[in-house]
Amino acid sequence: MHAGFSCLLPGLQQTLKLGANTAVAAGELPAFLDRAGGRLLANGMAVLLRLGFGYLLSGSLVDEAHSKKAQAFFEENFVIADPNAPGGLRYYQGKFLIRTNKRGDDMNVLLRFCPDPGQLYVDTPFGRALNRLAVVDTRVMAESEADRIEQDPAQVDLVIRFRDVESILGLLRRPDADIVGLLLENLVQLTGHVGHLFKLGAIGTDIQLSLDLPKAA
Repeated sequence: MHAGFSCLLPGLQQTLKLGANTAVAAGELPAFLDRAGGRLLANGMAVLLRLGFGYLLSGSLVDEAHSKKAQAFFEENFVIADPNAPGGLRYYQGKFLIRTNKRGDDMNVLLRFCPDPGQLYVDTPFGRALNRLAVVDTRVMAESEADRIEQDPAQVDLVIRFRDVESILGLLRRPDADIVGLLLENLVQLTGHVGHLFKLGAIGTDIQLSLDLPKAA
């Protein structure tokens, strides 16, 4: 489990930072970085995850190398060869609930990959293209709804529980966050399907490779 965990958090951290950089460039930096209320943090995290993955998956008509890199990232992480699936391919559809252990934080974000495979490609004047907005979906929910779906394997594959809101903000503020230290400090708990932990860890590794960052030890 540690092998998957060691790549999961750095990947999540870098995706959030990518989203923050994109938001800054667009003049839309979410205020949660300075005001750490639980619901505000949840809304900010939902936006940054979409923006971060959107950056990694964005193609460009004028930058062929970037487009190829984005397509390769999508195929490596979300396309699965399956002879039993129509066309011999299916898509990774992992579902992750990010919460805190502190009751009343009201910090609950559902992260889903490829929730509607039929929307993954769109027709454009230049041909069929990946719809990057359909690859990653995030939704903020109330504590009661998160409690209800947390144990439902049809809606959640893996639950990532931080100790509290400050633990999540600490991850963003600590670029050299030590994974073993986070475990020892009991800042994060993971429950659910272990296979999805390793898959999310693999995505985290590929995020670091796509950004030419050193892999987590």
